Amino acid sequence: MLTPEQVREFALAMPEAVEQETWGHPTFRVRDRIFASTSADGVVAIIRASKEEQAELMAADPDTYDPADYFGRYGWVRAQLASADPDEIRELVVEGWRRAAPKRLVAQYDGTPARTPGR
Repeated sequence: MLTPEQVREFALAMPEAVEQETWGHPTFRVRDRIFASTSADGVVAIIRASKEEQAELMAADPDTYDPADYFGRYGWVRAQLASADPDEIRELVVEGWRRAAPKRLVAQYDGTPARTPGR
């Protein structure tokens, strides 16, 4: 079983990630943009994803994944930690961070130079 502490570790391992309590539960941010959170009771993780990823996850495992409240229409996914695969959640957290982080920071994380406009 995946724990909220493991989700926290995955999130805070990302460059410039910070934890901030918002709406009564932990949220994980990069430069003030949320990319993941866990519920106050530690039962679910909410992760920034694309609509395509959300649809694939829900089709593959509807008991574990469903659209997140309020932000599900944008692709955010809610994962039941009791049945979620830790490797899949880690990958989702990394991809959520990529969506929230500035392009230069993502390029730095990937070890590739950021492109300069006009070149």
